[in-house]
Amino acid sequence: MVLATLISGATGVPVSAQDGPVHAEGYLEPSDAVAEAVVAPWHENVALTDLGPDGVHFLHRQGVGLPALEDLARPHRNLAGLYVDTTADRHRDLTVRGHENLVLVDARDGSETEMELPEGARASGVSWSPDGDRLAFLASYEEDTHVYVADVATGRSERISPRPVLATRVRELHWSGDGGAVFTVLLPEDRGAEPSPDPVPETPMVRITTEEENRLRTFPTLFETPYDERLFEHYAIGQVVRLEVEGSSVEPIGDPALVEGLSVSPNGDHLRVETTTRPFSYIVPVSWFGEREAVWDLAGEELALLREEEVRKGVDDEDEDPEEPEKRDIQWRPDGEGLSFLQKEHREEQGEDGEGPGGPRSQGQGDEEPRVDRVMQWLPPFGADDLQVIHESENEMSRVRYDASGQAIFVTEEDGDEEHLYAVFLDEPEERHTIYRHDPDEWRDAPGDLELRSGPRGGEAVRISSDGAFVYLRGTRYHDDPYEDAPTPFLDRVKIRSGESERLFESSSEAYERVDAMLDDDGAEVVIRRESPADVPDSYRRNLGTGDEVRLTANEDHTSDITGARREAFDVHRNDGFTFRVEVVLPPDWDGEPLPAIFWHYPREYEDQDAYDDFADRFNRNRFPQPGPRSAEIFVREGYAVVNPQFPIVGDPDRVNDNFVTDLRANWAAIIDAVDRRGYVDRSRIALGGHSYGGFGTIHALIQTPFFRAGIAGAPNSNRILTPLGFQRERRLLWDKRETYVEMSPIMWSERMEGALLVYHGADDQNVGTWPANSWRLFHALNGLGKTGAFYMYPYEGHGPGAEETLLDMWARWIEWMDHYVRRADLSEPAAPVAADAADEEPEEGGGPERDRW
Repeated sequence: MVLATLISGATGVPVSAQDGPVHAEGYLEPSDAVAEAVVAPWHENVALTDLGPDGVHFLHRQGVGLPALEDLARPHRNLAGLYVDTTADRHRDLTVRGHENLVLVDARDGSETEMELPEGARASGVSWSPDGDRLAFLASYEEDTHVYVADVATGRSERISPRPVLATRVRELHWSGDGGAVFTVLLPEDRGAEPSPDPVPETPMVRITTEEENRLRTFPTLFETPYDERLFEHYAIGQVVRLEVEGSSVEPIGDPALVEGLSVSPNGDHLRVETTTRPFSYIVPVSWFGEREAVWDLAGEELALLREEEVRKGVDDEDEDPEEPEKRDIQWRPDGEGLSFLQKEHREEQGEDGEGPGGPRSQGQGDEEPRVDRVMQWLPPFGADDLQVIHESENEMSRVRYDASGQAIFVTEEDGDEEHLYAVFLDEPEERHTIYRHDPDEWRDAPGDLELRSGPRGGEAVRISSDGAFVYLRGTRYHDDPYEDAPTPFLDRVKIRSGESERLFESSSEAYERVDAMLDDDGAEVVIRRESPADVPDSYRRNLGTGDEVRLTANEDHTSDITGARREAFDVHRNDGFTFRVEVVLPPDWDGEPLPAIFWHYPREYEDQDAYDDFADRFNRNRFPQPGPRSAEIFVREGYAVVNPQFPIVGDPDRVNDNFVTDLRANWAAIIDAVDRRGYVDRSRIALGGHSYGGFGTIHALIQTPFFRAGIAGAPNSNRILTPLGFQRERRLLWDKRETYVEMSPIMWSERMEGALLVYHGADDQNVGTWPANSWRLFHALNGLGKTGAFYMYPYEGHGPGAEETLLDMWARWIEWMDHYVRRADLSEPAAPVAADAADEEPEEGGGPERDRW
């Protein structure tokens, strides 16, 4: 049942005597027009992005749409941020979401083959076999989860797991390079029942401060007692296994452990295993617990330690010169020849004057000389003598990629102010072949990213032309005026040894066309996805030589009146000269008369006008405006104008929030004046809304400005005193800038609030800083001050409500709130709570006087 509480305010009408969507308990539904938009089946549309290793078939994972409330309500536990479906021993997401269909789409003609899913199960964790002949997936039943393998040619699937999977943390399946086995984590054979809590507490809660300054965020759910630790172990300790695809035999690997991640070598004879280490913590979530990553053989013996981290406690690591330099960018080589990683030379390898194997180096800070960075190869059995250096650089490398043979590497490094991508053929180790040099600040002309393909034994490798001469870069070009020239995705072919580049494809300026996949190594054919403001995204096979196309998908526009609504975008200017963008969405049948409106916003921080312009210039005017189930654009179906302003808060990053209230006032004055002058909205009948930081901004606007008759605030923070160690982009502590924290706490100024405020919140909100107590305390304050408001708390929902019943209920209440306090409002009176006889009142002719500007 939805928790719905209305503030009675000055009218004194008992809540029990009131009815209508604002007051009613139970889950409500809005008008058919709104409900249709909320539940629109966008998940049925197909995006061809997952091309199989055969280069012919795409996999389309069709989701379930909006989850049902009964799925959210299934028995589960929140173990310090790890959500567990305790009935089925899997992560709650696999129960709530998942795929109801797996469909193969042929890249040649768009024909479809549906994979067979077991009855009563949803699929997840889908993985191609290295040869592309089969698919492995997790089948989630009501009470357990199993591994299935489907044949691509026939669509038939078969279970290969002898007992249930433990899918609480490892939720993906991993193939051996020969396609003969799948690796996963099963329930331990001797696993007992869930531990029971002690009938009498075994200990009080004990928390002791430490010497370090643990500047942690305000995590909503943490371990509280030793019992929580036992529950975590019960639902996180699993058995790593190798499942034979033919014959369904199971080979356990090592002892059951707190496994949180797996990666299988291309040869299938070694694993990288990530485990959670003890001790656990009472002050950080599970994702911050200590970790250990090691190489195992198939007997479960640890051969090499790759990485070990202690519990992260919010304290900066002052050990800048560890005994063992960090291994970075750890990966299996696609040729099966062991591991690759980046690592700086050990300090003791440097000679006098900072010289080492790479010669003298002059870069660095202070008296400390920099160390040579290296690409390392570690061969089985991963002993100290099995390491070798395959490439060195005086610059710090950020990434290395391999071709399928493992004989060419592609290194990305920082070279002064430039990013440098170059190739090295390992039989010519001294030669570097520049693919590009690029200043990251010049993002409009970024060269793109290397095109990858499936490796012969799984994983990914750089795609190289069949003659071995070219690689490909895929990116997007941005233009000086995005409102005149939309971004244009491109595909370039680059000659490896010379760096000469040829553009094979670039999007037209009339649509947004991006390459989703190359169908061959020579760039003859690609699959592009095309969209425009009037055209839903669809995929096409395109011959780059002839320009011929074959349409592969036939997606639908499920809300054509919303996507086709009139949209006007323009710049507005604040009184301090700052310029930013506003979009207005109007009903398709708008007759030119000013409309009641809702302004939906989210504040963002920028250092100055240039920083804002860099953000705004990424605007894509050719984007298809697909609405989501919480998109404010749905209000146009009820005859409202919807104003979507960008909302800049501007200043030095270290002090930007000192300007929050000032900029908020200036922004709203400029926005409202601009849309009023253009005749889009009736400024006497406007409301605003926002979610999270937008909800926070909504409450502030009702307090700090007199413009709005109503507001809708979702999952807001109302008291910054409760986030004393920083929030959003605020870097200072409460005690560093107490006055800013107080000024930015709406609850401190609630007596100034004008208008009617609707607050909604998920009862299980896990976002740091917006736990539901914020809304409870705000409601308590508004109720005590005689203000007008309502508070709706939604069971089982997190920071972003997702269940179909929840979303429909929210919209039913939002529409009634807007109709009563905005469309039908008596403008001569301040906002007052809805009474039982008010639902059908008409607005007075002409209304009352406009409220004074601040």
